[in-house]
Amino acid sequence: MTEPTRIRATAQADGVEVRVLMTHEMETGQRKDAAGKPIPAHFITNVMVRHAGRVVFSGEFGPGVSKNPFLLFKFAGGKKGDELEVTWVDNKGQTRTDKAVIN
Repeated sequence: MTEPTRIRATAQADGVEVRVLMTHEMETGQRKDAAGKPIPAHFITNVMVRHAGRVVFSGEFGPGVSKNPFLLFKFAGGKKGDELEVTWVDNKGQTRTDKAVIN
């Protein structure tokens, strides 16, 4: 399994700022290894962030997204002490869910 997703959520006057760093190789399927064999595609396809059961961010990724993707976004309605849940799924069916508390 991959390393935990790093999540930092900060309550601000105009909403909650969320920073997410996902650990993933994000292989495109177009590179070759040292022996010249293609490295199979392996990349995140979907990301979803929930707050209080409500989806506050949803995105579709593809092979063009860089290794260890980083997201930065804001949403309204959160406050200090609330919990966020970040879930991603990749093209091989692997999934990871991590949680963080809004500071």
